[in-house]
Amino acid sequence: MQFDPFVIPFNIGLYFILIYVVVRSVIWFRDLSRPDKLRLQRGFFGNAFVQSLKEIFLESLIHRKILKTNLRLGYMHMSLAFGWFLLILFGTIEADIFGAKHLNAPYKAIFFRFFNPDHGRMGIEAAYGFLMDLNLAFILSGLFLAVSKRFFSRVVGMKKTTRLKAVDRIALTSLWLIFPSRLLAESFTCGAYGTGSFLTGSLGSWLASFLPAQQMAYPFWLLYSLSLGTFFILLPITRYMHIPTELFLIFMRNSGIKTGDKAGTYSEVQAYSCSSCGICINACQLNFSAGITNIQSAYLMKAIRNNDDVSDIAHNCLMCGRCDQNCPVGIELSPIRMIQIRGGEAENYFRNIYKGYFRSQQSVTVEKSNGSAAYNFLPETNQKKADVLFFAGCMTHLSPTIKNSMIKILDASGVNYSFIDEQGGVCCGRPLMLAGQDKEARELVNYNSQMIWKSGAHTLVTSCPICYKVFKESYYLDIEVLHHTQFIKNLIDEGSVKLNFLRKNVVYHSPCDLGRGSGVYNEPREVLKHVSRLEKSKFEDENSLCCGGSLGNMKISYQKKNKIARDAAAELTKGNPDILATACPLCKKTFSSATETRVADISEIVAEALMHQTVKKNTCRQVNSIKELAGIS
Repeated sequence: MQFDPFVIPFNIGLYFILIYVVVRSVIWFRDLSRPDKLRLQRGFFGNAFVQSLKEIFLESLIHRKILKTNLRLGYMHMSLAFGWFLLILFGTIEADIFGAKHLNAPYKAIFFRFFNPDHGRMGIEAAYGFLMDLNLAFILSGLFLAVSKRFFSRVVGMKKTTRLKAVDRIALTSLWLIFPSRLLAESFTCGAYGTGSFLTGSLGSWLASFLPAQQMAYPFWLLYSLSLGTFFILLPITRYMHIPTELFLIFMRNSGIKTGDKAGTYSEVQAYSCSSCGICINACQLNFSAGITNIQSAYLMKAIRNNDDVSDIAHNCLMCGRCDQNCPVGIELSPIRMIQIRGGEAENYFRNIYKGYFRSQQSVTVEKSNGSAAYNFLPETNQKKADVLFFAGCMTHLSPTIKNSMIKILDASGVNYSFIDEQGGVCCGRPLMLAGQDKEARELVNYNSQMIWKSGAHTLVTSCPICYKVFKESYYLDIEVLHHTQFIKNLIDEGSVKLNFLRKNVVYHSPCDLGRGSGVYNEPREVLKHVSRLEKSKFEDENSLCCGGSLGNMKISYQKKNKIARDAAAELTKGNPDILATACPLCKKTFSSATETRVADISEIVAEALMHQTVKKNTCRQVNSIKELAGIS
């Protein structure tokens, strides 16, 4: 027998999805910018191609990232993805070796047992049948976990799973039916012919003992075909489009393509690569602290795919990066959310907020010109020469103890430094970037860049992680940019400052923009170890909790922000430390009202540990000041 009508639903679904994926990939490639097209073309003929194949195997099939963080959830995904891949691969080999001819149509491999019911009685055929049964059992074990997860998410260690629309439920049901229907179809066939291995043979013999096995087999072969066909046809309009799209994303990413400042092909591919696995929901503090359960990245990606209004979802986020860090697909979730914030009504929303912010913080004069904002408050720069520049930033000026501690440390170090925003200065530009006002942000960037260039300095130090990240990524500076924890670490290593050991127990909170955002983890810890007993916490480095005070979220109430801060502080202070240390002025402010434990910036702890004899006024700075007063150049 070479053909049977029951394979038609499978054939229709298979060829439909193959054609759709090819056409969609061509469209995505066509819409790429010319530089990104060249990157992708080069990637197919270089190391990126090999790296992509490796990543597809380790992440798309084995699901290594999920396995590392959640063994049960990782096993569930691996058994379905890798198991199905092996079932197709081994089935194709089986049809080619044991079938009537080579190079068979795809349906021959999928429904091999139907067209070869006598297969597997002895020898190598029996051994191969055992391998196929073992693989099917592997998939069914993962399916059992998947069904359990949908109704009891804690079975796989998750607090919550994503909500599904009607079409997603149909696709999910068809996916769930594929493997049980194959099991029953093969088992009835094996029961009728006395074949099969430990799974299909044993189950088939039992079923055949009280049911007409040969007559029962055909309806299940038809159900198997219908389930596959339905799943393939629904795949493009459901979250399962991530299966083929993720492969394209991996090649794009390894070819050097990145999320830009505006929505484009790459961000669209990333949105379609989201599997709605729910891991980002589990990681989100808005979910487990504030009870906000409908704005997480999985829902944002789904809304983008469905062309829904995303303004509420896009705004309601701490922008802490915990979802980015936990995403098993590696989607740049925060940059995509930023893209959505910059558009349309969202841009106007943030523009109005930040106009008020600038007026209150910096007495900015804003004029209307053809409906756009023009910032004419920037004075002429007359920057003093120095080796090191200290930029406090807006939030540090609102936390004077941090500013004063840094001045104390700088004075004690003896370096020739200049405090470039000592009289207030201007912002680094981040709020304007958040508001989508790129032109005005560029004015601030250019102004600050001129000051830095005129100083002749070789190092720029900032106390705010946001400023640090912006200076590193959005400025084009021929200068070393350091967060103050990195700078202090260098001073300690060089012996420029002498510090006492404070004999205090300290737990460290890694700020979002400094840690996950900029990859600075070690230096703050090394500084703290030098002056205190550093305690461990469950939430360290990449897994650090957000303080809740993020300026990125203008939607949630103060009460909910404070709840997030209290929950985070409670987790961090479970060991009753003397000090909850952080490296961000905003984090310090937020935590200070959320816990009775003393909260201090690392610079404050270091300033406290300074040996009295090392605290001397900066000589170079004094000499420069005297020269200025005397009119000497």
